[in-house]
Amino acid sequence: MNLSSRLTEVANFINKGAKFADIGSDHAYLPCYICLKDKTARAIAGEINEGPFNSAKNMVSATKLNDVIEVRLGNGLEIITQDDNIDHVVIAGMGGSLIKTILEEGKKKLTDVKRIIAQPNIDARNVRRWFVSNNFKIINESIIEENGHIYEIIVAEQTKSLQMDILNEKELLFGPILLRNKKSEFYKKWQHEYEKMQQVVAQMKSAKVRNTEKIVQFEKELVWMEEEL
Repeated sequence: MNLSSRLTEVANFINKGAKFADIGSDHAYLPCYICLKDKTARAIAGEINEGPFNSAKNMVSATKLNDVIEVRLGNGLEIITQDDNIDHVVIAGMGGSLIKTILEEGKKKLTDVKRIIAQPNIDARNVRRWFVSNNFKIINESIIEENGHIYEIIVAEQTKSLQMDILNEKELLFGPILLRNKKSEFYKKWQHEYEKMQQVVAQMKSAKVRNTEKIVQFEKELVWMEEEL
């Protein structure tokens, strides 16, 4: 099976023998890819809509993986039960705000989950903020480009420590690990964001009603981008 570069990178963070739930599985490509490669892996593919749910079931049947992948219809993490013994959760290909909502609404289902792999299409900061507020330590991050889009992947593991992982606002924006290991995609993404934000600030300053608080925040982020670029 050929996966997109984005999902292949996500797959790299799924441990051998994982029991994982892929939330918003979209044709169950990722579970099928993993379970074909790793005979010890088990997966649940979750979909909220009938169309993708049926597509995922067809894909699992076509790859003869019905005994190791179960496709379930439902909203977010509600598809998981305690008896599933899920240790990995994957949420890829959505906005950061939606991923955060799914995690927050399904928080009770995450008690025994060791690792979460999130790939937000936008607003990764929201996901990082949820992780650090809920005793998940960010252990890895990746940034890749595919078809003109740049994607960030965040890997977090649950920590039973009472001491929260503290990230400053700059680390939440850029990613603590991406900041330390800057790749060409990092520079490309933030150059683009820098130019976009400059235009936004200019428009806000020329508006009849100014949102001074927002302007101050954006100008602070522009300075951070200048420092990193």
